[in-house]
Amino acid sequence: MSKWTLFTGVAGLLVLGGCDVQVHDETPSTYAANQEVGMYELKATVSRDALVTPGSVYLFALGAPKRISMEPDKQGTEWHGIFSARCRSTIPVQFQVIWKRQGLSTGSKLVPDKPRMVTLTPPPLTKEVTIDTSAKSAKGWEGAAAYKFVTAEHTQIVGAHIEPASQDPADIAAAKQITIDSSFPVDAPCNVPTEVRMTSKLAKAQANLVIDTDLAAIPHWQTKVVFASSNPEPAAPAPKSVPKKGAKKK
Repeated sequence: MSKWTLFTGVAGLLVLGGCDVQVHDETPSTYAANQEVGMYELKATVSRDALVTPGSVYLFALGAPKRISMEPDKQGTEWHGIFSARCRSTIPVQFQVIWKRQGLSTGSKLVPDKPRMVTLTPPPLTKEVTIDTSAKSAKGWEGAAAYKFVTAEHTQIVGAHIEPASQDPADIAAAKQITIDSSFPVDAPCNVPTEVRMTSKLAKAQANLVIDTDLAAIPHWQTKVVFASSNPEPAAPAPKSVPKKGAKKK
């Protein structure tokens, strides 16, 4: 191999080595699922080698029905975009960067090689519900706990049961007087309040409703259920004073 051939090969490698663009994914690994807004920020930082033409770098986010254009700051180093998603538990993050080399050609690559999945964590379900028992009833008092799931197109509540609110004998006895009326499984479409119905034979009772779902992020959930009258109980009359023996009447 001649010195000229060797020099040309090394020079070519140096030129190619100075014509790259580096992309660093700065998107968080998790987001709290927000069904109302349904938008999540994508973020990346970009640096270019000396032989990349200034202003020729373009960055896109993939994984959606269409490419998402990422917008740079004034320095062209920090890029932001918005991924719109509803009724899902993850979003894929993968960037495509395209650039021009000075006097050479166009470069392109994907970062990372395969999409990285960002987890959308579901919000808490109903923690407590109060059912009014102020109306008279001979058959018992009916009510429901409603649940709204937002990280799947469809969720099923596959079962439910009642547990005592505490180990107090009164709570244990009260739990036995509460029955679940819903038939399972109960279909729960995304972002639609879905009820589990109950009946209490006592006008004043509390217990825990435990539901089981097919949603991996929330396989079980516990809701405190309180049956109580919305009318305040009348205050007990004050005891009448009894005059002491021998006391003179005024």
